[in-house]
Amino acid sequence: MSEVIVRCEQLVKEIYETMDASHDFQHIERVYQNAMTILKSEPLASGKIVSLAVLLHDVSDEKYAVDKQQEQRILDELDLTQEEKQHIQTVIAEVSFNGGNEREITTVESKIVRDADRLDAIGAVGIARTFAYGGAKGRKLYDDAEEVRVNMTKEQYRSQSTASVTHFYEKLLLLKDLMVTAKGREMAEERHAFMVQFLEQLKKERDGIS
Repeated sequence: MSEVIVRCEQLVKEIYETMDASHDFQHIERVYQNAMTILKSEPLASGKIVSLAVLLHDVSDEKYAVDKQQEQRILDELDLTQEEKQHIQTVIAEVSFNGGNEREITTVESKIVRDADRLDAIGAVGIARTFAYGGAKGRKLYDDAEEVRVNMTKEQYRSQSTASVTHFYEKLLLLKDLMVTAKGREMAEERHAFMVQFLEQLKKERDGIS
């Protein structure tokens, strides 16, 4: 691991450890592993840009960041060219789902980091993260009275709280078909199937079906 990546990790770790378990440094470590797996099948991508974008992609997340300039300040502390900084910021900007209002992908590094992050939002870990975040925000486990929202604006997605199970239908179950790398699509299949199975089992237990 290069010196600049090690330094970036040191700078971001403290920030992530202030977040709840859905977005803590363990999340970053898992996304990094996913990204490294996908990177093997994308030989034209820069491992340096991918690594730094993964480490930085949530430091200024609107859900948590009091200081919206954390990302920029950390980049300015790293030994990077201006072009590299701009490339990393482009990747980060193209990762977010934003209620389906995602930006168009412009680089192969963006493809890798987006898929790597979304893989951590689905499957067993995705289920755990959803309820960890919901618990931290005081959300219901489920609410049958809620309607699943479609065609949301970014502001509606960010500002309106819904039960944790509703989040599966508004985002998580959509992610398998939104993967943009071949390896990401392959990795998403099993995780998606596990979420479907979980929701079916949850419904059985709620309905008292043995």
